[in-house]
Amino acid sequence: MKALILMGLSLAILTGCDTLPKRDPDFAPVQPADLRPPAQRNGAIYQSGYDIRLFEDIKTRRVGDVLTVTLNEATKAKKLADATAAKDTSVSVTAPTLFGIASQALLGHDLKTSLAASSSFDGGGTANQSNSLTGAISVTVVEVLPNGNLRVRGEKRVAMNDGDEYVRLSGIVRPIDISTANTISSAKIADATIMYKGDGGMNDSSKIGWLARFFLSPIFPF
Repeated sequence: MKALILMGLSLAILTGCDTLPKRDPDFAPVQPADLRPPAQRNGAIYQSGYDIRLFEDIKTRRVGDVLTVTLNEATKAKKLADATAAKDTSVSVTAPTLFGIASQALLGHDLKTSLAASSSFDGGGTANQSNSLTGAISVTVVEVLPNGNLRVRGEKRVAMNDGDEYVRLSGIVRPIDISTANTISSAKIADATIMYKGDGGMNDSSKIGWLARFFLSPIFPF
């Protein structure tokens, strides 16, 4: 019993020490290329990678450069379905005769019978969904594609008292879409992956339990 108590206290201490949010390697930044000045040759003053254009804005264009993405996502979906089906069936069988004598005279009752069946189905469904995400996140360039487009990714982590919040983004941007303020709208990011997630007590309280999820799943027969 003492061993179990000590083990529980050790786990609690280790959990309390882990205060930093977890990093996702798929959204981790990359180090910029090594641009240290090359060895000078015969008094030359030009250094590759350090050129400055007097009539060009300083915008993201190399691996490791930082780009600010303005999040302005809003989606809305609506679906309505209605189905109706009906079927009626009626069968009638007359009583046979034997040598011209009716079955009622021979057996004492009439063998005439009839069957009737009716079925109907009426179903309908409505679904409405809307999502909105606004804000800003700074990402870094992880690759310059052969056509000049930039592959970017980044993550913003916010640790709070009742849990952690994560905003993760990755995608491909065109340098021409980057503004003079070195910002770009999330609507202009191709192959975009935008995730807003959280963990902790507040996030767990908003999730449905596994037993209730089973009763709401399609495999539940009733």
